[in-house]
Amino acid sequence: MVKKSEHPLVGNDRYEGFCVDLIEEIGNVVGFSYVINLVPDGNYGGKTATGEWNGMVKDLLDRRADIAVASLTISSVRSEVIDFTKPFMNTGISILFKVPKGEKPGLFSFLNPLSIQIWLYTIASYLVVSFALFVLARFSPYEWHNPHPCNAESEYVENKFSMANSLWFAVGTLMQQGSDINPRAISTRIVGGLWWFFTLIIISSYTANLAAFLTVEKMVSPIENADDLSRQTEISYGTRSSGSTMTFFQVSKIDTYARMWRYMESKRPSVFTKTSEEGINRVMQGNYAYLMESSMIAYITQRNCNLTQIGGLLDSKGYGIGTQRGSPYRDPISLAILQLQENGKIQMLYNKWWKNMGSCHGDEKKKDSKASALGVENVGGIFVVLLAGLALSVIVALFEFIWHSKRSAKADRVSGPFKQSLCMEMAEELRFPIRCHGSTKKPAIRNRRCSRCPVPDVAGEAPNGLVLVEVGRDGFKEIHR
Repeated sequence: MVKKSEHPLVGNDRYEGFCVDLIEEIGNVVGFSYVINLVPDGNYGGKTATGEWNGMVKDLLDRRADIAVASLTISSVRSEVIDFTKPFMNTGISILFKVPKGEKPGLFSFLNPLSIQIWLYTIASYLVVSFALFVLARFSPYEWHNPHPCNAESEYVENKFSMANSLWFAVGTLMQQGSDINPRAISTRIVGGLWWFFTLIIISSYTANLAAFLTVEKMVSPIENADDLSRQTEISYGTRSSGSTMTFFQVSKIDTYARMWRYMESKRPSVFTKTSEEGINRVMQGNYAYLMESSMIAYITQRNCNLTQIGGLLDSKGYGIGTQRGSPYRDPISLAILQLQENGKIQMLYNKWWKNMGSCHGDEKKKDSKASALGVENVGGIFVVLLAGLALSVIVALFEFIWHSKRSAKADRVSGPFKQSLCMEMAEELRFPIRCHGSTKKPAIRNRRCSRCPVPDVAGEAPNGLVLVEVGRDGFKEIHR
């Protein structure tokens, strides 16, 4: 580029840039002097419609220049007419696009930290846990307790976990507010403990991700790669005419790139530009993507924070110094390039002109919407733990039921008037919990009947002076002592 100065400059001092510093280093290594001239038409070199070459390639063919130092891509077409040195920089075609505007937060942005799947799974888990707590509380005999501790002879035992209370307990825990009722049995305590652990992880994950969503402005790009670009028509895209990038799409056999070439060739008005500056200006105007070498994109985006690179590289190639066919300068310059690469001089020049002189830092430009909603792959394990805990609580509740039934049957055989097996005892215990219209209270004393038990014909004196009771809808009523 032309150096800006308050005083008039002459000779090579008029120019500055990476290539100017590079040819100076090569001249010091090889030992030659040089004079820098700009190519008249400003092109790198490509075939025109008449089949003639233009740009730097034409100057080499016409012997108006000994070497061509620029971001000149090494290609097979150019290599047929000129020679190239070893590449001094690797590059590839990529997409230059305007930085998308930040997305305005919506009315329900507070839902964004978790994905839709996680929200649905959480609601389902809430309902499943509430129902499981309700069923296990009715099923487990240790969840039934005397509502009046001062009255040891109370005829009723009570279970506080109705369906409404179970839902209230679960939602109170989910909202980190607690509840005025707590489980008593081991099985229900397992469910409650795992639900507390589940809500701890979900709420902590939600809070942590919510902070990221509130502090990071979300950027939404309409395109992410070349395939997205080729499958839409709202955003125009093109490249520099008579360049290696244009030739790449013109001769490509890959479906995506061939489709892009057909679009660029037929688009009117033309999407091709005469210079790279024209393409950059069109990108700045919006709704246009420019295809160019990634090294040039990196150079531009370091100086213009409103521009960014979209996607990766479409191909891989290198920049080389062009020489005339059979030039004696080619091999010495190639050896000098290898030497400068080995001692890190070329990397130092790259850092100088790409990174140190840029006003935009890559980390800041990439600090867009990297805070993504948590999905199943992030917190799915907590749902597995919850399901495993529910299964364990069912097993524990089953053991509680069997153990209590066994103890009740044994007590009846020792002190009661009726003798019945463990299976009959379990059937009696199951009868109340599985009633659809069951309440949260049940009798503390039960009437036991079996085929081998003596049953009085009428109400009156019971065998052995025991109390005779009959079953009522609301409990047990004493008939005769």
